Amino acid sequence: MLRKILLLQLCLLVGYCSTVRAQVPSTISRDQLRQVKIDDLSDDQIRQLAARMKQSNVSFDQIDEYAQQNGIPPGEVAKLKARLQQLGLDQQLTNQSKKDSSAEDNEETDRQVSDSTDYWDQKLRRINSKEDYERALRRKKIFGTELFNNKNLTFEPNLRMPTPPNYRIAANDELLIDVYGYSEVQHQLKVSPDGYVRIPYVGPVYVNGLTMEEARVRITKQLSSIYGGIKTGNTFVQISLGSIRSIRVLLIGEVEQPGTYSLPSLATVANALYVSGGPSENGSFRSIQVIRNGQPVATFDLYDFLSHGDLTNNIVLQDQDIVKVNPYKTRVELMGEVKRPAIFEAKDGESLQQILDYAGGYTDRAYHEVIKAIRVTDRQREVMNVPADQVASFHLRSGDKYIIDSVVNRYTNRITISGAVYHPGDYALEDGMTIADLIKKADGVKEEAAMARGIIRRLQADYTPAMINFNVLDAINGRQNISLQREDSVVIYSKMDLRQLYQVTIGGEVNLPGRYLYADSMHLEDLILLAGGLRDAASLKHVEIARRIRNNSIDSVDSRMAIIQQFDVNADLSNNPGAAAFALQPFDEIVIRKAPSYVQQANIQIDGEVMFTGKYTINTKQERISDAVRRAGGLRPEAYPEGAVLLRKTFVNESDSAFLTNKLEVFYNKLQDSSDIERVRNVVQRKEQLLGINLDQILKNPGSKYDLLLEEGDILKVPKKLQTVQVFGEIYFPKKLRFDKNTDFRDYIRGAGGFTSQALKRRSYIVYANGEVKNTRKVLFFNSYPKVKPGAEIYVPTKKDRKGLSGPEAIGITSGLASVALIVITILDRIK
Repeated sequence: MLRKILLLQLCLLVGYCSTVRAQVPSTISRDQLRQVKIDDLSDDQIRQLAARMKQSNVSFDQIDEYAQQNGIPPGEVAKLKARLQQLGLDQQLTNQSKKDSSAEDNEETDRQVSDSTDYWDQKLRRINSKEDYERALRRKKIFGTELFNNKNLTFEPNLRMPTPPNYRIAANDELLIDVYGYSEVQHQLKVSPDGYVRIPYVGPVYVNGLTMEEARVRITKQLSSIYGGIKTGNTFVQISLGSIRSIRVLLIGEVEQPGTYSLPSLATVANALYVSGGPSENGSFRSIQVIRNGQPVATFDLYDFLSHGDLTNNIVLQDQDIVKVNPYKTRVELMGEVKRPAIFEAKDGESLQQILDYAGGYTDRAYHEVIKAIRVTDRQREVMNVPADQVASFHLRSGDKYIIDSVVNRYTNRITISGAVYHPGDYALEDGMTIADLIKKADGVKEEAAMARGIIRRLQADYTPAMINFNVLDAINGRQNISLQREDSVVIYSKMDLRQLYQVTIGGEVNLPGRYLYADSMHLEDLILLAGGLRDAASLKHVEIARRIRNNSIDSVDSRMAIIQQFDVNADLSNNPGAAAFALQPFDEIVIRKAPSYVQQANIQIDGEVMFTGKYTINTKQERISDAVRRAGGLRPEAYPEGAVLLRKTFVNESDSAFLTNKLEVFYNKLQDSSDIERVRNVVQRKEQLLGINLDQILKNPGSKYDLLLEEGDILKVPKKLQTVQVFGEIYFPKKLRFDKNTDFRDYIRGAGGFTSQALKRRSYIVYANGEVKNTRKVLFFNSYPKVKPGAEIYVPTKKDRKGLSGPEAIGITSGLASVALIVITILDRIK
């Protein structure tokens, strides 16, 4: 019978396991999301859910809204976010959101980049495609491109300049006609679309296509018919251009933004190029044609302007002109030690020397003898060497790269001396130069130089390092002559550098304790003077000197660790016969001790409800709290001695300090103003801690065990009578209640709404006004709560959360129970 029962239990457990597995489907539908718990989902199912969110363009920040739409319970949303972060899927959802919003920001980004002073650096950082990045990088390197990306250089036409004599008048130009002399009149006339200006009392005059001088002659002739003074020379005519017309120019070919542009009639080729963004990556900077009426009228070369400031062919454009930027024919790149490394365009017949001139020439570090060239042939690449005498005649080929190397970082005749000489540094090597000659050029050795040994660091023929030692004194006197070689480095060491820094230490009752440099024949009184003299508390007796044992011999019997000497000093630091013969040595340590009978005043602070608050000095070592209260005139009638606290200096960690500050602020909110709270906070930051006392018991029994001895820095606080009780923690309405001596612990809890479902009743405790803490005790099966006093604080802690079993945990427990059941059945069979 027992065997059947165990088998039945085993079957039930296995059935439970199958049920648990059935709750976790392999694919997730919307209806299943409402029922399945996140803890029961596998990693693959979480990834499926993230993929569905990504397809729906749901970002990680929109999960709350997405979960609400799909019926996921609010309690499972936080778990879902945690699982997504654990699997790194949150970054994918965030990046997807950024990618969707990037298209909307492209236009604004382009506008900001074009206004930037560092246009190319920002543009290159913004490009994502490798091909686009390489294309933009190549265009940046093309010589002259910076002209069209510099916001400080616009090539705007100057509209305030005098009208050019060759300017051709056309429709919509405005002419200013000024008649002065015996007759005075001004006319402001617009050229009609037919090319006429209508002059009052004269009629229409045809001026279309005339220069300003030709128009002046024609208009003057017409005006002379009504102003006779013009013929006699008493009346004069002046014609100038007012507002100018707009022209339409077509830019075609290899330009960044080809199209038709409306420009002022004074605009030139450079103006048109600038508004169109300049030549493109494949555009020529040297073959820019102006086509007028179907015929080329000028060819503009930007290199003439960039190299020589020549704008001769930068002609003024006319209406319906075509500016054509041809593709480049030959481009080469200069790299290395030239002043302007870039990609340069070459015309037919130009040599490498002319390209070097466009690049500004060589730098100061350039190697002139040979220029390395890399050329792309019809089938492969080849490396070429261009000697200096062939640079002016070397034929260029498009795609060539020329590398100008730098000179070798070596010196032909350098030697160096360093260390204890008056003028260390580099010197020129002369024929037959020795160490003595080099030291003489360095103005000799210093007094602290180590004369017994110096070294020469030398590079051998294969440039491996070698070291040669010599006697400095012998070298100076000519007894040791060593010839120097190129790149030799001579080092003369200082005695000070070859030993540990000699110092002596003084501590204790001196004004400036610390370490001081040792000097020969230094005595105890000398060091005290260097340390600023003795303090008032210093003892003149038993000044102790600890000396380091510097014996080089080995003695296993001697176990001493230091040599200790004690001396007395005079108040005026005059020589003491005993200490005068004891000169200090390096590394001596001197301690000036405090006089045994010297005692500084120790102060305490009494605040609150006493007759005379303030600072008090401790009278004797046996003075207690009751003595201090008595010296302060006793308590006031409204004082509450049971709530008095004592603050005493101590060392607390940061967490304890924060807790204590919070407690004291709550306590003094009942008693004092905000200035008291700030003062108490400063007390806690000075590493002072609350010490619970029973002042009422102390005053009743002076000298008892409750009556503590006072220490320096103690602060005694006596509050007013308190009338409230504060309730915190797991209650429904934490608040402050009026104190009633007939009200117990549970009544105060009821007054605050009662315990919550998470309240840990048996761990409730009370903090009294004086800092004393009492907790709840267990009596049989009931809780015995502590007594409530005025100013007390009731705390009700929270129960710890207990998580239920997850699916894998349940499966594990079930498998374990099944194993136990099988073992029991086996044992029963054997017993039977």
